[in-house]
Amino acid sequence: MTVYDFKMKDAKRNEVDLAEYKGKVLLIVNTATGCGFTPQYEGLQKLYDKYQEQGFEILDFPCNQFGNQAPGTEDEIVSFCQLRYHTTFKQFAKIEVNGENEAPLYTYLKKQKGGVLGSKIKWNFTKFLIDRDGNVIDRFAPTVTPEKIDAKIKELL
Repeated sequence: MTVYDFKMKDAKRNEVDLAEYKGKVLLIVNTATGCGFTPQYEGLQKLYDKYQEQGFEILDFPCNQFGNQAPGTEDEIVSFCQLRYHTTFKQFAKIEVNGENEAPLYTYLKKQKGGVLGSKIKWNFTKFLIDRDGNVIDRFAPTVTPEKIDAKIKELL
């Protein structure tokens, strides 16, 4: 099993087969617009601008599970990110990353890379790095900025 076996809803609620990303290096991130880590959108966009033409994609999954920090609709979240941080990478519908309603994709990601605190996602802006074959290579805590992941992305490209 790989990330390519999952289907997720995008910000417009259209189903996206993650198999569409075969052959690409992915960074999967649960995000929020009202979080102390929200300025990481700027760093994420810089990574995307730098590596997108080499086969790099960011999959952004807003999550409102942590302190109600992503309270808007999908349209509001997309507008906020595009206007404030000029994001152009793929944004998906809001999901839950922990608990009984967690997205199956996140159940899979957490099983692959449990992290320091076990499998539970601690907060928004937890990042999972996926290689071109759909394997989960690494997991980064919310405090790890996008800039600190640059070298690992470059290695996989």
